[in-house]
Amino acid sequence: MRTIICEEPGKLVLKQKERLAPGEGYAQIRIRRIGVCGTDLHAFEGTQPYFSYPRILGHELSGELVECNGAPGFKNGDIVTFIPYFNCGACIACKSGKPNCCVKINVCGVHVDGGMTEYLNVPISALVHGDGLSYDDLALVEPLAIGAHSIRRAAVKPGEFVLVIGAGPIGLGVMEFARIAGGNVIALDVNAKRLAFSRDNLKVAHVINASTDNVLDQLSAITKGEMPTVVIDATGNLKAINNGFQYMAHGGRYVLVGLQKGDICMSHPEFHKREATLMSSRNATREDFYHVIGSIKSGLVQPGAYITHRIAFENVTSEFESLPDPSNGVIKAVIELE
Repeated sequence: MRTIICEEPGKLVLKQKERLAPGEGYAQIRIRRIGVCGTDLHAFEGTQPYFSYPRILGHELSGELVECNGAPGFKNGDIVTFIPYFNCGACIACKSGKPNCCVKINVCGVHVDGGMTEYLNVPISALVHGDGLSYDDLALVEPLAIGAHSIRRAAVKPGEFVLVIGAGPIGLGVMEFARIAGGNVIALDVNAKRLAFSRDNLKVAHVINASTDNVLDQLSAITKGEMPTVVIDATGNLKAINNGFQYMAHGGRYVLVGLQKGDICMSHPEFHKREATLMSSRNATREDFYHVIGSIKSGLVQPGAYITHRIAFENVTSEFESLPDPSNGVIKAVIELE
């Protein structure tokens, strides 16, 4: 079977690899769609934490179940996705209902080889029914679930102002589920095209270009001087993360979805006087996946609107490096295997 391997930063190679039958407790999926995530791009660039090479990238996946291997409720031929965070089931996080931050977690395409391949064996316990959705829709369930999980972490209430820093695919998903939760969404980014996408496609009423020097004034005007009660970073950019602390209302919550390698720096007095809450949001849970699938089926979210670029599997090695270039206007790229 064909497989694309990231052998080192900046180097993707298409190779033939033996197709192995799934072992006990595993099923095999014929991969049809692979969403390209910021994690994949950062791994390609060499800036992704928790990463080693060589590695097969890819964790936003959908496909056809070709060997269900006794998976309860599934049969060969089913259209599926899966939860790509493989947990141990025994650690303190797993036992407390947080398998998304398992102590020994193996994220598909990060800690273990992922889905840029024609066939992939996954734990039966990770399978998720397609529930009538298309391959395209199912490939976007995982990144949307990241957004849904962050909103659940933030406990967004109807009417709250929610500032989302970063209008990339993850940030857009955060905006969608903030809106579904009843929040008044504000998008902040340096990329004018992505802000326009947020406004025109997701109907975000308030967009602010972070490169301007009056961000605080604009936020104050939108919130009538109170500032957002929820701030969510989806950039993974250290400067953006550090700036985010000043945008919070008193009593506000700051949720970090984006990830970077450095140390966070903030003014303790400014943070303390707000009695602010800082939390991270890692991966997603099955509950979040079901929430996303239900939202797609009910028409609250239209994942097809995110897809701006499509790449044939055999062209990935030559076209992948162009995806991070802002001038190409990529919102979400999807790799197709037909």
